[in-house]
Amino acid sequence: MTPLLSRRTFLQGSAALGGAFALGAGLAARAGAAPEPQLLTAQLAKAQIAGDGVTPVITYGLGETTHAGMPPVLRMRKGEAYAARLMNRLDEPTTVHWHGLRIANAMDGVPEMTQPYVYPGDHFDYLFTPPDAGTFWYHPHCNTLTQMGHGLTGLIVVENPADPTFDAEIVLNLRDWRLGAGGKYIDPFKPRDAARGGTYGTVRTANWQQEPVYDAPAGGLVRVRIAATDVTRIYTIGLEGAEAKVVALDGNPVERPFLLDRLDIGPGQRVDLVMRMPDSEGARATLGNFRGSKPWTIASLRAGGPSLKRDLGDVAPLPGNPVARADLSTAKRIPLELTATAEHKAVPSVCGSLGYTFWALNKVPWPGDTPDPIAPIEELKLGKSYVLEIANRTPHAHPIHLHGLSFRILSSNKRSFLPPPTDTILLLPDEQAEVALVADNPGDWVIHCHIIEHQKTGMTGYFRII
Repeated sequence: MTPLLSRRTFLQGSAALGGAFALGAGLAARAGAAPEPQLLTAQLAKAQIAGDGVTPVITYGLGETTHAGMPPVLRMRKGEAYAARLMNRLDEPTTVHWHGLRIANAMDGVPEMTQPYVYPGDHFDYLFTPPDAGTFWYHPHCNTLTQMGHGLTGLIVVENPADPTFDAEIVLNLRDWRLGAGGKYIDPFKPRDAARGGTYGTVRTANWQQEPVYDAPAGGLVRVRIAATDVTRIYTIGLEGAEAKVVALDGNPVERPFLLDRLDIGPGQRVDLVMRMPDSEGARATLGNFRGSKPWTIASLRAGGPSLKRDLGDVAPLPGNPVARADLSTAKRIPLELTATAEHKAVPSVCGSLGYTFWALNKVPWPGDTPDPIAPIEELKLGKSYVLEIANRTPHAHPIHLHGLSFRILSSNKRSFLPPPTDTILLLPDEQAEVALVADNPGDWVIHCHIIEHQKTGMTGYFRII
């Protein structure tokens, strides 16, 4: 047996034991509590994305059968064990990262750091208990620009039995595709753009469709769960033809729901809206992206049936998640600078390299997915509080995502609204912000820009909690 297989077998066998001491794994570690795993198959398929041709895609399917559509919405329940077996039917290694879920480190899906690669024909078992309700998503952490760019992004809904019941629910997976004539892929990135804001797609979709229309009860209250799973695009969400309240951001409820005007969300971020549908049969509410000089439609909701005459004023705050508050009187402060770096050739990796290094954290560029990564940004002590002093020293925005933990934004020189606990902060150009967290989940936790070109060209690091 090869060392890699030995390590994989060890990680699979010890995941539940290690999880017993980590956040989000308690139920799964109890004897007899593990459920039957959901079979999640990474596979090649074909789909109609653009109007002028069939596109080869990469997707997830449930079970062994061929699946040609968007990866399924995975539904879990807060505080209940969930199990999945990833089967790799691709022609290259892959993994699954459960974006935003505060689960055991061995389940986090980062190759070489938390688990081995899942090679073609092999599988890996994930077992965890989501401690938080909300909207999350899942994607690979291997050859991400290609695998995600070709379709491998799906949404997760973690349900809370204490949540209110709405008249309908719509889940939207927002992403671009870099396609040319005949639905064929064009180069996934341009080095010139990767060294700036990133390379945008050419075909914009919601749930793999261009400007889809969904039916919802007239006059009803509809929960709309939105995730930006694109590898580059930052959205400015707005609504025409109806009103909506923002009830949650990045999986966590806002303290007081507020009317949606314009809201920026970057790659990796999520927003939950409660929309009050128009009263008239056939009337539409249009969700759009208002970033840039040419707004465009993301998706529309069409009213149907007699009006339910619901009142948006009845929307109350959702029940909160159990995110610990940092003790600011004892918190250690850690500087974290987002910087450009001198260009040089990147280190080759099983999970692929873009061949460039443009970006860095604290002036240190990430070398790639290797068995011996660079040193952690900082070693954190389990249970202690910390404040990250994040400074964006670049003229570009960076959605910075932290695995396995949630943090609170304490202050910023660029924003007045401070969101609820989050796992991703969209750092504006030249923004300086302070975020606080409790190091309550042991392991090595990656932090990176979720513009994938930035992540893969150096803007990645990790914290070690011991």
